[in-house]
Amino acid sequence: MKILGINASPRGNESNTLQLVKPVLKGAESEGAETELIDLYKLHIEYCTGCGTCYATGECPQLDDFEELFDRILNSDGIVLGAPNYINSVPAPMKAFFDRLSDAIHCQMLAGKFGCSVSTAGGNKADVVVEYMNSVLMNLGVTVVGGLGVTMVGNPAAPQQAAGSAEELGKKLVKSIRGEIKYPEQDEMHRQTAAYFCQLAQSNKERFAHDYDWYVRMGLIK
Repeated sequence: MKILGINASPRGNESNTLQLVKPVLKGAESEGAETELIDLYKLHIEYCTGCGTCYATGECPQLDDFEELFDRILNSDGIVLGAPNYINSVPAPMKAFFDRLSDAIHCQMLAGKFGCSVSTAGGNKADVVVEYMNSVLMNLGVTVVGGLGVTMVGNPAAPQQAAGSAEELGKKLVKSIRGEIKYPEQDEMHRQTAAYFCQLAQSNKERFAHDYDWYVRMGLIK
């Protein structure tokens, strides 16, 4: 079992959010998972231009680190997203990464995977950022097992103090992947989302040729 952690903070090893991502991965490791940690700020990911080439061909004309990162995600069973609160949202590199996942959303390429999100905030609304990142995972077809938002106002040591909760989140992630915890409501939401995008591909099969072929291969379009 492979769990991939993606941290989006410009502060490297000094990142407060990293102090949450690491114990989530540690908790996953304690349940027998193999983990990998990626610093998103060390990668080069261009902005989506909205050209639509991915829908038509399945490929993006941008030449950067996106495809390698996405391949790692495809080869993982679980995903841990980490980002600090930047004006009630994620830092620009994480948003750029999310925007490049448009075709993955159209094709529900991450269906069957599980994930969670963590965030820190100097003031407040870390939970808002967690909710946003988890909503992105849901849009991708990922089953969300939970999240952890930590605010540090008046308590700079809050991320370290939350390490135990972060480890428990990592354990829950692995148990969910093993099928020990079920999410029937999310399963139904994923079914409805896949049906919607399948219909979208059918209605636009010339313009969205790759998406149409994807759903044919998946057996959802006969």
